[in-house]
Parts: sequence; structure tokens; C-alpha cells
Amino acid sequence: MIGSMGLRIPRATSSLLGRAVNAATNQSAAVAGASVAAQRRWQHYLMPLRDNFEQSGIPNFLSPGSVNMAYTEYQTYILEKLNALVVGTDFEQKDTKSIILATARDPELAHVFNHASMAHNNHFFFDHLSPAPVKMGDNMFFHINENFGSVDTLRDEMIGTAVSMFGPGFVWLVRTQLPGQPVALRVMATYLAGSPYPGAHWRRQEVDTQTAIGSSPQGLANGQRFLERSAAGFKGQRLEPTAPGGTDLIPILCLNTWEYAWLREYGTGVGGMGGKLAYAQSWWNMIDWAKVEEEARLEARILTGGEGSVSPLASTL
Repeated sequence: MIGSMGLRIPRATSSLLGRAVNAATNQSAAVAGASVAAQRRWQHYLMPLRDNFEQSGIPNFLSPGSVNMAYTEYQTYILEKLNALVVGTDFEQKDTKSIILATARDPELAHVFNHASMAHNNHFFFDHLSPAPVKMGDNMFFHINENFGSVDTLRDEMIGTAVSMFGPGFVWLVRTQLPGQPVALRVMATYLAGSPYPGAHWRRQEVDTQTAIGSSPQGLANGQRFLERSAAGFKGQRLEPTAPGGTDLIPILCLNTWEYAWLREYGTGVGGMGGKLAYAQSWWNMIDWAKVEEEARLEARILTGGEGSVSPLASTL
């Protein structure tokens, strides 16, 4: 038998070598299986991304190495920290969204909230991406035009918001509805690990503390509001299901602006090359609009004749 280097290996030795290789392979598989089993003893473990993003990356957006850093490594780190924080507590068997809502108004649990919210937001970001461009459906197109004037306006608002954020966070497209009012789509930003969910409005963190807090009257007002929300406690142990004013809000899309998500792939942007702007522009082309529309649960529309005119068809609210 001839080996890869042209060496002649006796048949008996070859058989022994084959058994040794098989044994080593089986041992590696057993170790890997044990690692997965150990991880899944926890409620919070790394969820695999669809479309094999971890191995293939997201074409024209993030390479496999960037996905590994921004999702596999970072998400694993956040979840390990979260598991260590909640072990032996009631939160151990709750999903991240439930933990967010339960801890948002308790300053003593801020560290738990931060890790749960970061894990939730990061997965939400990756879960709304596609390996190839997905055409926006007519119904989503109509609602975006109705709320923003055009798809390009929404695109510019989300990208512009991301680029203008001095600190890291997330830019969200959300579905909102006031009592007795029609559904609306809005863009909002949350800084750091802030959450867009109404039940966690005390930790929304929509103020950029790096630039919006200062000695001016408006800066002082922003600072006071930030401190009040950061230190808010329970009111009779009753959590409000919606934010003040009764606004219902459902996040349907988000853009992650934390440096770990884009710096490796796009660089700092020095000299106007790459950077967060290029990252955000590339992100827009890889959105899974079918998933966004499914989660938005928008009222269906149909064309009624004139250019751009629509009328209600059915409501799924």
C-alpha cells in the first residue's frame, strides 16, 4: 500500500493505523457530543443559525470568520455569562425575552437584564437575514410607503440612524398601535443592551448618553430621564404590559451597530472606505423581508385602481 508521501506501509500496519484513526475519530465525536449535551443542560444555549451561516457566512455581507466572531463566539460568551448569573434561580428555565420583561424594572437585576437582552437582540438581528436577497412583498411595500413615503426613505432612516449613533446599540423597525388607531411602522434606536419591548420600556435606553446628556436644559432633562429609567423599581410588583400611553409595540427587524458585528469585516471607515456605513448598506440587501412581514402581522391590502392606491382586504390583528 502506498501512502501519500510514497512510503510503502505493510497491510497489517495499515489495518492497525485505520483502527487507530477510527478510534480517534469516535473519541472526538464523543467529546463533541458531550460538550453539546453539557451545554444543553442549560436553558440558554447557542441556537444554530439557519442556512448554515456559521460555515458559509452571509454572501455579500459577512464572511464565515465575521459570523463566527459576531454570533458563535460573542453569543456563546453572553449566554455563558447569563447562565452563570441565573443558575439556581427562577430565570434558569425562562427564555431571554421573559427574563428581559421580568428584570427591566429592578436595578438589582440590571446585570441579568443586560446579558439576556444582548443575547436576545443579537439573535434577533441574525435571524432576520437571508443568504440571498428576498423581494419585499406587496403588502409590506404598501405599508412602508404609507408610513415612510417610500422604501428608500425607510432605508435611509435606518442606515442614517445607525451611522449617527455614537455608542453601540440596535436600530429597530417596529410595528406600533395606539388604542383605537391604525397600525403604524416606526424606526427607533436602543443603546447598549436596551430593549424595544413595551414591558421593558424602563430599559429602552433610547438616549445616547455620550452626546445627549450635558449641561444644557435639554441635556439635563435627558440625563434625569435616563437616571430615572435606569433606577426604576417595581411599583407594587406589578409590571405594566405596555409603555406609558398604552402604545403596543412589536419589533420586526433590527440592525446591530455594535463594533463586534462589523469591525472585523468592514474596518473603521478611515478615509471614507468601509466602516459602519458600508456595513449598514450591505445589511439592507440581505434582509429576509418574508420573515419581517410574517412577524409584522400587517393588515392585508389590495390595489383598487389608481396608481399606488390600496384598500383593506382583511385584518389579522
